[in-house]
Amino acid sequence: QVQLAESGGGLVQAGGSLRLSCAASGSFRSINTMAWYRQASGKQRELVARMTSGGTTNYADFVQGRFTISRDNAKNTVYLQMNSLKVEDTAVYYCFAVCTGVSGYSYQYWGQGTQVTVSS
Repeated sequence: QVQLAESGGGLVQAGGSLRLSCAASGSFRSINTMAWYRQASGKQRELVARMTSGGTTNYADFVQGRFTISRDNAKNTVYLQMNSLKVEDTAVYYCFAVCTGVSGYSYQYWGQGTQVTVSS
């Protein structure tokens, strides 16, 4: 089993910055893709950014160069640096990971979510 522990959410004014962290722990052979999703109230969950184990990144169009995803593979941790935050960035942010277990099979895992609230 794999656990994803997120931290770093909170309340910030528009234009401010936050850094989210997500640390993976448990029993696994390797971590493949790690990503951040978000879900605003009344909306569907959507991809924010993802990063492969090889370092390839993808961002949602709405990020527009404001967010940066990074990983520390030695710590099994993924980060999301969010700058120039907007009110519409308010959402619960979820960490996501694809991990290969000792069996050789890959599984998807979700964190519990961390609230990000941007005030005007």
